[in-house]
Amino acid sequence: MRFLSILLGFLGLLGLMAGLLPLLGWLNWFLVLPPALLGLLLGVLARDRGAVTFNVVVIGLAALRLTLGGGLL
Repeated sequence: MRFLSILLGFLGLLGLMAGLLPLLGWLNWFLVLPPALLGLLLGVLARDRGAVTFNVVVIGLAALRLTLGGGLL
């Protein structure tokens, strides 16, 4: 379960890289937040602090990007 949690966090991180580009911030809603939230849940269930921290960082960066872009951009 730890590996799956980190894998989902990594997929969210790849989506975050695309979502940081101008006018592609909406990708954070579809490519970053769902896998990172699922990875966070799996990390909590696996009781792996590293996976939880990694997913929280990805979610935090996506939320910051969404806040700076007004939620959509």
